[in-house]
Amino acid sequence: MTEPATSPAAASLTLRVAEARVEDAGCAIARMAASDLVRIGAHPGDIVKIAGRTATVARAQLSAPDAQAGTVQIDGTLRSNCGAGLQEQVSVTATEHAPAVAVRLSPLWSSASGAAPAIIAPERILEDLLDVPVLTGGVVRVPTFAKAVNFEVIRTIPSGPVVIGPRTDLRVVEGEATSVRAPAVSYEDIGGLEREVARVREIVELPLKHHRVFERLGILPPKGVLLYGPPGTGKTLLARAVAAESRVHFIHLNGPEIMRKFYGESEAKLREVFEEAARRAPAILFIDEIDAVAPKRAEVVGEVEKRVVAQLLSLMDGFVSRGQVIVIGATNIPEVLDPALRRPGRFDREIEIGVPNTQARLQILKIHTRAMPMGPDVDLQEIANHSHGFVGADLEALCQEVGMIALRRFLASAPVDADADVHSLIVTRDDFLAGLKEVEPSATREFFIERSATTFASIGGLHDVKQLLEAVIEHSHVGDDLDDLYGSFGLSPPHGILLVGPSGTGKTAIARALSGEKQLPLISIDGPQLYSKWLGESEKALREVFKKARRSAPCLLFFDAIDAIAPKVGADQQTSSGSDVYQRILSQLSREIDSLRDVKGVILLAATSRPERIEPALLRSGRFDYIVRFAKPGAADRATILRLCCRQVPLAKDVDLDAIAARTEGFTGADLESLCKKATLLAIAEYRRGTSGGSFNVRRDDFEAVIDDGAGLEPTPPAATESSRSERGQP
Repeated sequence: MTEPATSPAAASLTLRVAEARVEDAGCAIARMAASDLVRIGAHPGDIVKIAGRTATVARAQLSAPDAQAGTVQIDGTLRSNCGAGLQEQVSVTATEHAPAVAVRLSPLWSSASGAAPAIIAPERILEDLLDVPVLTGGVVRVPTFAKAVNFEVIRTIPSGPVVIGPRTDLRVVEGEATSVRAPAVSYEDIGGLEREVARVREIVELPLKHHRVFERLGILPPKGVLLYGPPGTGKTLLARAVAAESRVHFIHLNGPEIMRKFYGESEAKLREVFEEAARRAPAILFIDEIDAVAPKRAEVVGEVEKRVVAQLLSLMDGFVSRGQVIVIGATNIPEVLDPALRRPGRFDREIEIGVPNTQARLQILKIHTRAMPMGPDVDLQEIANHSHGFVGADLEALCQEVGMIALRRFLASAPVDADADVHSLIVTRDDFLAGLKEVEPSATREFFIERSATTFASIGGLHDVKQLLEAVIEHSHVGDDLDDLYGSFGLSPPHGILLVGPSGTGKTAIARALSGEKQLPLISIDGPQLYSKWLGESEKALREVFKKARRSAPCLLFFDAIDAIAPKVGADQQTSSGSDVYQRILSQLSREIDSLRDVKGVILLAATSRPERIEPALLRSGRFDYIVRFAKPGAADRATILRLCCRQVPLAKDVDLDAIAARTEGFTGADLESLCKKATLLAIAEYRRGTSGGSFNVRRDDFEAVIDDGAGLEPTPPAATESSRSERGQP
C-alpha cells in the first residue's frame, strides 16, 4: 500500500489499538481522546493516517469521556488495513486529503461474506460510502440486508488519501483484487461476549505473541479450550473471530465428519487434521460438535467411538508445537464428553457461552440492524427487553423475519414500479413486535413457553393477591441496586411462591397475568407430564426443565398441580417401587429449587388445591418463601368477574350483574365464567328457536335458569361442587 509522505510539521502519536463501538463498524471511524487529538493537531471529523505494518486512513472522532487516553478505537476492517491487532501499537498522524474524483473497487467475496457482490449496484455502494476516507490497497465494507460485502480499493483519482463524495465516479471492476481473501469476521461482529472474548484471546494470543514469557516462567502454554453452551450462542463465530484477529490459520472440523465406516479410517482422518494444523502453525483447530467425537467411553457400545476418543487423547498429548497450535472444542452437551478429555493438559480451560442477557441482546440487535433502515419509533432497547431467552442466532432470525414482514407490507402497497420508491421502505416498531410473535427462542422450544398478553386488569378481584405478587416480583427481579442491597445484609432475593386455594379460584390465571404484567416469559409445566416409566427419566426431565429456565432468565417457572410431583411420601404410596419414584423426584426437585438461589432472574411459581398432600420438606422457608392463599370471591369481586366475563356479551336491560353476584354465594371465578357461557348458550338456543322476540341478547331469565336448574344444559350446582370437594378432603 503506497501513500505520500506526511508533512514534517504533522505530529505523530503512538497509540494502542482498542476495539471499536458496535455502531462504528464499517464506517472508517477512529475514536480518540480529546487530549490525543490536540497532540496531533486534529479536530473531530478530520482525516488521520493510522500506520502499523501498513497504513490506512480514517475519520477521527472523540471517544467516550470515560475511555482511556492513549488508545485508538478502530474496527476489524481498519485493523486489517493497517496490519495491527488489538492492544498493538500504531502511529496516528493528521493527514491531508482530497475529494475523490474517481474510485475503482474490486469485490472480495468468500463464503464468509454470505452474499454475491455482483448484485450490489454502484449507486448503492456510493450511497453507503459517502464521506468515507479511502486509500489505494485498502478494504472497505459495504453493508447489505444480509451480510456485509468487502471491496478492495484498486485505484483512486487523485492518488493518496481521498474522501468519497456524491460526485465521485465509483465503479466496480471484477477480478482485479490483489488480496487473497476478504477479511473474515471481526470482534465487532460479536455482541455481548466481551468477557468470553477476553478469556479466549488470553489463551490464544499470549502463547503466539509472548512465547518467551512462558519459557521464562517455566510453564507450558495452554493447549486447548472448550466452549460450551446452547446452540446459536456464538461458539463458532467466536472461534473464527479470534483466528482472524490473531492472523493465524483456521481449520474448522465438524465432529461427525470424522467418523468413517471402514476400520481405522476415522483415526486416520483425525491424524491428518492434526498434522495439517502442525504443518500450518500458528493455527487454530476448531472441532465443532466435539461430543460426537469424544463421548464417554464407559457409556458407548461401539468400538469405533472408543478408538477415536483414544486417538484424540493421544494426539492432544503428543503436540510438539505447543502454544503454536490451539485446539478449540465446542459442544452444547459437555456432560457427555469423556472425562479424560476435560482434564488440564488437554482442554485447559472451559468457557461457558450462555444465553445473552438484556444488554447483550441489545448489542447483538445493533449488529444485525446495521444495514436496516429503521423508523424513528423503533427502540432496540424495548425489543431487547421483550426477547427473553433469545440467543444470537434467534436474534438474527428475528431481524430477518422483521425484514420480510416489512417487505411484504411494502409490496402490498407499492406501485407497479416499486424500485423507484424503494427509499420509502423502512422497518417500524410494529414489524418488530410482529416478528417477536413469529420467532420462538431456540433455548426453550422443548417446553411450552407462553408470552402472555393477559394482565391483572383481565382478572376480576384478587386485589390483595395482586399487590402481594407485585411486591414479591419487584423484590425478586434482577437489578444491580437490589443485588447490592441484599448482599450488604447477607441475604438473597425471594424466588419461590406457592399459590394455594380451591380449584377455579384463579391460580393458573394469575400466573399467566403475572407473566403478561411483568413482560416475562412463562415456562408452564404440568406435574404429571414429568413422569416416565423408565428409571431416571423423570429426574432427567426435571433437570432439563430447570436448565432451560436458567437459560431463559429472567422468566417465571410455573408448576401447576405440584402436589402430583411432590406428594407427601408415606401412607399414600402403596408399593415400594412407587415410593422410590416419588422419593427420587422429590430429592431432585429439592436440589433444583435450592440451586436457584445462585441464579438471577428465575422466579419459581407453583399451584395446588391440596397443600396438605405436599411433602412438608418442600414447603419450608428458603424453597417457597411465600405462600399465597386464594379465597372464593366476595360479592363485589363476583360482580367484577361477571362484568369481565360479559364484556362482549349483549345483555338485556333487565340484567343486574350485582344482583346475580349476590345470588352466587360460594361460586369461584371458574364457576362464574361457566355461568356466563351457559347463559349465553341458552340465549343462542332461544334465538335459533325464534322465542327471543327477534333480537339477540342475554336476559335475566337466562342467568336465573342456569342458576336454578340448568335449563337443560346440566350445569353443576355450586352446592354439589362443595359436596364433592368435601368428599375429596379438598379445602
